[in-house]
Amino acid sequence: MIKTFAAFATVLLLLGACSSSPEDDIISDTAAAGGLGAGGGAGLGAGTDQAGLNSSDLAGGPPPGTQEDFEVNVGDRVYFDLDSSTLNDEARTTLERQAAWLLQYPEITVTIEGHADERGTGEYNIALGERRASAAKDYLVALGVQPSRMLVFSYGEERPVDPGHDEAAWAQNRRAVTVVNLVN
Repeated sequence: MIKTFAAFATVLLLLGACSSSPEDDIISDTAAAGGLGAGGGAGLGAGTDQAGLNSSDLAGGPPPGTQEDFEVNVGDRVYFDLDSSTLNDEARTTLERQAAWLLQYPEITVTIEGHADERGTGEYNIALGERRASAAKDYLVALGVQPSRMLVFSYGEERPVDPGHDEAAWAQNRRAVTVVNLVN
């Protein structure tokens, strides 16, 4: 009798482990179709699949609401043309994803860092970095993010991401970077 009960319990456990819910099937089908990651479903934020799940919801992704989640699933930086603080279409698209993410996590605050390439005087580059960070902040405010959640800071040319001295390096250094502030 004990052997029969043990065999029955084992069969039930195996059946339970093999079953899947309709949500599991959606996740599997979407992942197999390439629906996760930066190219998520149409009309959804980057990293979101058709079931509304973030790629970080699955094993191995960054924890939701972290700087890593923000960088991987949204994009933390926008780039500018030479001597400009005007947002191009690509920058606006990235900032739209940032706004959606920030609205999803209303307790999070950010610092928007403005950067410039090495050309120009130190004073000019600080002012240009400030204008770039402010342009990003203003667009996020227009998209519904509360201004009190964002600080603006300019590093000018002091923190280049690429130390080179050519157009490719300078293009990477003309940027505004949104950084998630640590929560105490």
